[in-house]
Amino acid sequence: MNLPPSRVTLEDVAREAGVSLATVDRVLNRRPGVRARTESRVQAAVQRLNYRPDPAAARLARNRFHRFLFLLPSGSNSFFAQLEEQALQLRDWLAAQRAGLEIQRTDVFDPGTLARRLEAIPAGCDGVAVVALDHPRVRHAIDELAARGVPVVTLVSDVPSARRLHYVGIDNAAAGRTAATLMGRFLGGRGGAIGVLAGSLSLRDHAERYFGFAQVMERDFPGLTLLPVLEGRDDNGRNATLVQRLLEQAPGLRGLYNIGAGHRGVVAALEQAGRADGIVYIGHELTPHTRRFLLEGTLDACIAQDAGHEVRSAARLLLAQALREPVLPEQERIRIGIFVRDNLP
Repeated sequence: MNLPPSRVTLEDVAREAGVSLATVDRVLNRRPGVRARTESRVQAAVQRLNYRPDPAAARLARNRFHRFLFLLPSGSNSFFAQLEEQALQLRDWLAAQRAGLEIQRTDVFDPGTLARRLEAIPAGCDGVAVVALDHPRVRHAIDELAARGVPVVTLVSDVPSARRLHYVGIDNAAAGRTAATLMGRFLGGRGGAIGVLAGSLSLRDHAERYFGFAQVMERDFPGLTLLPVLEGRDDNGRNATLVQRLLEQAPGLRGLYNIGAGHRGVVAALEQAGRADGIVYIGHELTPHTRRFLLEGTLDACIAQDAGHEVRSAARLLLAQALREPVLPEQERIRIGIFVRDNLP
């Protein structure tokens, strides 16, 4: 017997294997109480009939509504606003999967604040996606959630030593190396100083980007000197002040790499000093602001990641974990985008 896959039911499998419907259910859901020989008969019947479960029907039969929390950074970061917007657009899709999504904002630059927020996640939450800070308190909070059976997906910035389920984001060291290659080539062999601005090197994504950037600059562009990293917490006002001081202290500055956000503050400082056209400026994330700066020529290149892809991936991973369904690793791989004025989408 070889029925079309769309017509094969659990009853067909039970009949083919010569067992009860309850036994088939135990085998397919990996519950104990089935002898090895009986399990083999059921699995053989599944293969012969080419049975494929209907995920939607299975979710409905479980009569369970899953609740997920996305914990995003507070502040005016345009990229994180894009993440929130994309997460809101997922609500209808999740509702059809019998799942809901709550979005909360918190200060991810403060390990105590972030850890307390993770520790306060109530019972009944079926999964968390968080833009995380790689700090012992945050790692411990993630581990405690995992111990409670609450899977955690790190989003954009990873905590690899924690018991998180998955990291959703780009290879940040590769992104930093890409920025360095662009910087060196745009400067065309000219020597000089390069300024580096980060939100915080306590954020894993910022630390990894800086590592990759410094690695390529030292290896391939020895005539360019990296100045000490300035940390502005992705705040426009702080970044403007830091860049103003940098331009005063390093009048021969050739390039500026902004690892994080706060581009409006950087551009304001460059324009106020009359240096916007003479300094190669490379940053991250394609937002309405960075798009405008690319078009105006104050930003030379933008290393980007797809906010929508990341949010959808995090939701798929949490839902698959809750339903014990497989994932496609290639579908969840986040790729690095490179944008200049001439290839803006």
